[in-house]
Amino acid sequence: MRVLFQGDSVTDAGRARENPANLGNGYPRYAAALLRERFPEREWEFLNLGISGNRTGDLLARWKEDCIDIQPDFLSILIGINDTWRAFDSNNPTTAEQFEDNYRRLLEDVKNHTHAKILMMEPFVLRDTPAKDAWRADLDPKIQVVRRLAWEYADGYVPLDGLFAAACMEQGPLYWTADGVHPVEAGAKRIAAAYVEAAARLL
Repeated sequence: MRVLFQGDSVTDAGRARENPANLGNGYPRYAAALLRERFPEREWEFLNLGISGNRTGDLLARWKEDCIDIQPDFLSILIGINDTWRAFDSNNPTTAEQFEDNYRRLLEDVKNHTHAKILMMEPFVLRDTPAKDAWRADLDPKIQVVRRLAWEYADGYVPLDGLFAAACMEQGPLYWTADGVHPVEAGAKRIAAAYVEAAARLL
């Protein structure tokens, strides 16, 4: 079973880029361990090709080499926060329409050129500072895009923004993330647990 994790820095999580089998220090590492424990009879191959800073357009540019050519059996995608973030730190926005077009093209390629099961994960931001409030007007429409596309293309879905909104009722944002976006160990394990619960229904 070849499992491919795709996305941005939340997936990348400090992985060794020269070795896709190096899963980094984030949720892919914990999800792989949980899947091996839950399904010890399976032969697993886990690959992490998340790249820090990526937006949907960046995924498109490398999608053939870093997804289609790999022919995964199971693919998870977590992308979108940088499509919002760059509007605020670089004045380089991605509209919701552009975001949807990019993402749809990614998913069409997977459907047309692989046999992979698709697990989509929604981007999220936690309110660690009041400045993050401004992100909502840009991110929320993109989350709605991801949810619509999941209905069309995905086999499974992990609603991370909602999951962390609930988690922040238990512990504050900085318990889960370093900056409202990048998970610390507790946040990575929370994502991994949700990932495995969704993936287990599809494997």
